[in-house]
Amino acid sequence: MLRLRPPLLTPIALLFLAFGLGSSCTRRDVAAKSNDAASSEAQEVGTAIVKLRPVAQRLTLSSELVPFQEIDVYAKEAGYVKELNVDFGSHVHKGQIMAVLEVPELQAQLDEDQAAIRAQQDQVARAESEVGRAKAQHNMVHLQYQRLAGVAKAQAGLVAQQEVDDAEGKDLAAESQMEAVKGAYQAAQSQLIVSKAKLSHDQALYDYSKITAPFDGVVTQRFANLGALMQAGTTSTQATPLVRLSDENLYRLVIPVPESDVKYIHVGDPVAVRIPALNNLTVRGKVARFSIDVSAATRTMHTEVDIPNVDGKLIPGAYAEADITLGNNPAALVVPLQAIDHQGDQTSVLIVDTDHRIQIKQVTLGLQMPDYVAIASGLAAGQQVVVSDRSGLKAGQTIKPKPLQSVSYEGSAPE
Repeated sequence: MLRLRPPLLTPIALLFLAFGLGSSCTRRDVAAKSNDAASSEAQEVGTAIVKLRPVAQRLTLSSELVPFQEIDVYAKEAGYVKELNVDFGSHVHKGQIMAVLEVPELQAQLDEDQAAIRAQQDQVARAESEVGRAKAQHNMVHLQYQRLAGVAKAQAGLVAQQEVDDAEGKDLAAESQMEAVKGAYQAAQSQLIVSKAKLSHDQALYDYSKITAPFDGVVTQRFANLGALMQAGTTSTQATPLVRLSDENLYRLVIPVPESDVKYIHVGDPVAVRIPALNNLTVRGKVARFSIDVSAATRTMHTEVDIPNVDGKLIPGAYAEADITLGNNPAALVVPLQAIDHQGDQTSVLIVDTDHRIQIKQVTLGLQMPDYVAIASGLAAGQQVVVSDRSGLKAGQTIKPKPLQSVSYEGSAPE
C-alpha cells in the first residue's frame, strides 16, 4: 500500500507561522495590560453622602423694649387739679382714679339740670291731674247726651231736637278738651325726658373731672401738680397731659427684618430675647405681627415680638437682642458646602452613579448653615456627591469614590 507523507514546510513558511502566533499573543497581552492600567489609573475622588438633617437659620437683631401700650392721659374737660393720686412709678389698675379736677361750671350746670327736672316733674303732675278732670267732665257730658238721645229715640217729640243737638255738641267739646289735655300731658312727659337726658349728659361731663387709668400700667411721666389748670384735650392743641401711662404687663420688641429674610418670617416663630442691662436676662417671645411690606427706605420689614413681663423684671427702653429662628425644617436634604458649584444663575453638584461615573445634577438650594446647605430639589437621600478635586472632572468620567471622614454635618444643626 502506498502511503502519502505530509508536505514538508519550507523555512519561509515556518517563519511566517511563528510570526503570526507571536503577534496574536502580543495583542492579547497588550489589551489585558491596558485594561488593568485603566482600572488602576481611575482618579480617586472624595465624596459625601446626601443626608437628612434638621436645618434652621438664626437671625440676630438689636432693638429696644417698648411697652405694648403707652399713652399720654389728658383731661376731657378743663379744670383745676384738686386731687393728684399718682406720681412717677405709681402702679395703677384699670379704672383707678389718678386725679380729680375741680370744675365749678359743671357743678352749677348739674344743679340747674336737677332744678329743671323738679320743675318739669311738677308740670307732669299738673298735666296728669288736668287729664283726670277733663276725662271726668267728658264722661258726665257724654252720659247726659246718651240719655237725651235715648229718650228722643224711644218717645218721639218728648225731647226737643234742639236739646239733643246741644248735648251732642257739649259731648264733642268735652272729648276734644280731654284730647288736648292728654297732649299737654304727653308733652310735659317728653320735656321731662329731655331734662333728664341733659342731666345725664352734664353728669357724664362732670364725671370726666375724675381722670381714671384706661388700663393696668405704671406712670412713667407726670406733667401736672396740685392746683394746675388742665386744658381740655379735645379742644386745645396746646393742652398738657396729666401723666404718661405705660403697660407693664406686656412689652413689644420692634425689629427690622432684612429683605432677604422676609420669606422666612411667620407669625408664631419663637424668639429668644437677651437683655444685657439685666445681667443678660433671656426671655422667650413669639413673632406676633409684621407689616408684610418692605420699607423702600431701609429694605427691611417691620416685625413685632410680644414679650410677657411675667415677673416684672423688664423695663421699658432697655436695649435687647433678638434671636429669631427662621425656616425651621426638621428633615432637610443636606450636602456639604464644598459640593456646590455656582455658574451664573445655575447651581449644580457632581454625583457618582452606581457605575462610579460622574453625573452633573442641577439643584435648588434652601437654607445655608455654617458648613452645609439644604437642597430644596434635585437630589435624593443616600446619593454620593463629589466634595474634592472637582475642577478636572467631567460628566461620564469613571472615578474611585472615597467617602471623606473629615466631612461632618455635626455641630451646625439648630438646637
